[in-house]
Amino acid sequence: MKQTKKYCGVVVPMVTPVSEDGRIDTSAVERIVTFFAEAGVSPLLMGTTGEGNSVSREDGVLLVQTAVAARSKCRERMADCQLKVYAGLTGNCFSEQVEQANTYTALGADVIVATLPTYYALTATQMEDYYRQLADRIKGPLMLYNILATTHMSIPIDVVARLADHPNIVGLKDSERDMERMEQCIALSRCRADFSYFCGWAAQSAHSLQLGGDGIVPSTGNFAPHAFRNLYDAACAGDMATANRLQEQTNETAKIYQKDRTLGESLAALKVMMQTKGLCQPHMLMPLSRLKAEEEHAIAEQASAQSRA
Repeated sequence: MKQTKKYCGVVVPMVTPVSEDGRIDTSAVERIVTFFAEAGVSPLLMGTTGEGNSVSREDGVLLVQTAVAARSKCRERMADCQLKVYAGLTGNCFSEQVEQANTYTALGADVIVATLPTYYALTATQMEDYYRQLADRIKGPLMLYNILATTHMSIPIDVVARLADHPNIVGLKDSERDMERMEQCIALSRCRADFSYFCGWAAQSAHSLQLGGDGIVPSTGNFAPHAFRNLYDAACAGDMATANRLQEQTNETAKIYQKDRTLGESLAALKVMMQTKGLCQPHMLMPLSRLKAEEEHAIAEQASAQSRA
């Protein structure tokens, strides 16, 4: 059995449920957080899957407040509830990011997960300085979030290694689809008790854990959190046959909403799948939008069949 760190396990990049007029659907937030708690996974709010760049500061506060309150209710009836609230941080105004991060921490978020500012192409030195200054100024633990697909920048591994020495930086969530990079980042974190590696490349969840990663961040976990928790437990116990079987199963589930769609379209499709479980409505925040009715119907049918299988 692998020795676990403080920050580990399955962290699902939660969708942001909204009503037709774009308001946060607080009832749906509570349902989803409860669904996650029952599966033994934690939410990452306002990540890429959660349309983080489209969530206003006010709605970000409401989202964190609602998730923290839902966690408290779960803990009242589940003595073993280990759910942590990870709060995503995006944007280009540094002072606003610091303020927002400290607000989330004061509300009860356990970890702040920050992507790079994205308007300007940054040098490696600028990336490092950004994270150092952010870690110095916020009151809660900070996790680096590397996602080349949306920021169009990759945090160099030597920068990650130096940042890992900062006492307030506790880990890296890496969504870059680069096997060599993943192996190097896991090797970097594996020998440290104070820095965790989370794999954001869902199709490599089992493999990353086999290599010594500490956690996984699969968007498909919004629909199938129990499968990913079972995958994580199996991999940590050394039962890679079970972990790989669950990996193949969840890969097939992911195709329902990802195949032949842009990232934004896939997020709309994922909410349709979640609607079949009564978790949320398929409304989106601008500039993203719902899919056509016939496409939503086809996705719902596939998701329902997957649930019955």
